[in-house]
Amino acid sequence: MKETGTNRSCQKGIGDKFQEETKYTPEKIGGHSLDWNRMPERYKNYDDSFLKVPLPDPEIRRTADIWDVVSRRRSLRRYASRRCMPLEQLAMLLWATQGITAESRQFQFRAAPSAGGLYPIETYLMARDVEGLEPGIYHFRPHRFDLEFLHKGDCSVSLANAALGQRIVADAQTCFIWTAVVERSKWKYRQRAYRYIYLDAGHIAQNLYLAATASGLGCCGIGAFFDDRVNVLLGVDGVEETVLYLASVGCL
Repeated sequence: MKETGTNRSCQKGIGDKFQEETKYTPEKIGGHSLDWNRMPERYKNYDDSFLKVPLPDPEIRRTADIWDVVSRRRSLRRYASRRCMPLEQLAMLLWATQGITAESRQFQFRAAPSAGGLYPIETYLMARDVEGLEPGIYHFRPHRFDLEFLHKGDCSVSLANAALGQRIVADAQTCFIWTAVVERSKWKYRQRAYRYIYLDAGHIAQNLYLAATASGLGCCGIGAFFDDRVNVLLGVDGVEETVLYLASVGCL
């Protein structure tokens, strides 16, 4: 019998299997204890051979009507590509996405929530035209509130090509690149960790959208890219740490 289009669409693929096999049930949820001696480090640091760029203190006492910001939030794809983004604005965006907002008993809370407080998401930046930053690839350290300069040179076209040729990446003053250090979540949540990792990335990206809107900047999340091309650009292995999500940010 000839297979119909409807039958083909009902066949289960890897996404369906993932959803099914990571469901919590009373029968499957128990039997796992945490090995505190093997808890992964919460922060990633590169060695001292990489230049550290301190960021200006965020002006967190600015006033903005959150309801107005939410109503104006849009995915904006056209930027004034020849303008330069002030470093102070970039610092505010970084603080709003993953900045430390409070400390208690040696635990540091961040601006976006994370399942179990494990914070598996790392933030990298492609800086094309940001005041005070050489063009290149940077890694953000929330606990130091600085950037580690990983790769020198304008990577905007390379990253745009990796993002399926989307011109907004090349035109943006900067592009946020989020990766996951997978074991930080798997240590506690095993295979269900992947669900939480994706949720964490979404929380962070929405904070970026709102902060960009409040700052008069344009932002657009990007889920379409060649994963391993971006991984190579960042210098991560695509297994223990792998790219999840991009977002272009540009002047209007």
